[in-house]
Amino acid sequence: MNSGASLSRRTLLGVLGAAAVTGAASRPATAAAASSPADAVSPAAAGYVLVSRQAWGADERLRFGTDGTETWSPEYHPVQTLSVHHTGSPNGEADPASRVRTIYRDQAVAQGWGDIGYNYLVDAGGLVYEGRWSGTDGNAAHDAAGRLVTGAHIGGYNAGNVGIALLGNLAGTAPTAAARTALVQLLAELSVRHSIDPQREKTVYVNPVSGVMWDGHSISGHRDWAATDCPGGTLYSQLPAIRAAVAGLIAQ
Repeated sequence: MNSGASLSRRTLLGVLGAAAVTGAASRPATAAAASSPADAVSPAAAGYVLVSRQAWGADERLRFGTDGTETWSPEYHPVQTLSVHHTGSPNGEADPASRVRTIYRDQAVAQGWGDIGYNYLVDAGGLVYEGRWSGTDGNAAHDAAGRLVTGAHIGGYNAGNVGIALLGNLAGTAPTAAARTALVQLLAELSVRHSIDPQREKTVYVNPVSGVMWDGHSISGHRDWAATDCPGGTLYSQLPAIRAAVAGLIAQ
């Protein structure tokens, strides 16, 4: 990282709040109420509120086949890049946790991916949802050693590539201020944790499983990797400013 981004993890705790770095623990909550901040317990100083899988109502049985075998056993690799998506779902939904559950069921069962493909999701109110199951250590998206659980969000480029999806269709609509703020905070936390320069224009990614290579921004949009509109034209056009905001937050 450059000198402006050389912030220690301890200092980041003071900037973003403990929950942003450690992952906020969540008490049991009903699925219907999971979208309420009260059901995603975190320290008052948290930079963003993390809603656990339990809190948003993930049915963990969906990760297993009828024979009880896990459809996609977790794999873990060091983080190399951070990728931004949108889900393409309707904007302004009253129950975003329900949308997360719908995406989970579709990707885990209908798509056959064994789980939700994203590592994190962000709703319009600024809540951050724990995505793909990563273990029982309470460290969302990571194992106890800090390696990323491999998701299913960019074909051929998932291992070591964090997938963050904003709920909604951002092709012609800008993310809300709350969603953008939470995204910046999450990207800043991940950048510090994994020693990523958020404004690096040429990051060489090497898939640790297949050896396939890619190079581009350390914080990219899905369309930088594949022929897709994702993360929507409006959000994609904001990525340069988002990278600058991430770097600015870290530089504090």
